[in-house]
Amino acid sequence: MTRPVPRLAPLLALILLVAGCDDPMVDQAKYEAYEKAELFPDGKTNQPPVPGTIARGQLDYFATLRQRPPLTRALVERGRERFDIFCVPCHGRTGDGDGMIVRRGFPSPPSYHTERLRNAPTEHFVQVVTNGYGVMYSYADRVPPADRWAIAAYIRALQLSQDFPVARLSDEARSRLEEAR
Repeated sequence: MTRPVPRLAPLLALILLVAGCDDPMVDQAKYEAYEKAELFPDGKTNQPPVPGTIARGQLDYFATLRQRPPLTRALVERGRERFDIFCVPCHGRTGDGDGMIVRRGFPSPPSYHTERLRNAPTEHFVQVVTNGYGVMYSYADRVPPADRWAIAAYIRALQLSQDFPVARLSDEARSRLEEAR
């Protein structure tokens, strides 16, 4: 009976020889993170991005945040839908700051009908949804930029619904208002 080990010995030796070779790809001429680099004036490998740099794939995101969409009925309706989902729990249906979360002991957000918020630019509401404000945390990861503008448009509609000057009503609307009283 022949022993199988002597036949496999050359094959094993060849495998060990190839496995033991030094891979030149492992030792490349490159800078590692946090390594000193004479290439740059400050001597650091990690350089800050050039001012104004936007990550790939984020151009549309930031363009949508900067550009105010035209005010349409569809935008306000989308804003109401998104407001009911994200804002009503704290701000309440009319924006008075008396949502269910507040009734259960959380801090009350300001009413949208205060003078300060009626006079705030619409961009303020978009920025608050994006970055948070006071005890409200950011909704940037939950609400897409276009929906932030829609919510801001609906907040403006809420504000008008509670504080619309009677003098700006048409004669027909004023007479219906008088009849309703």
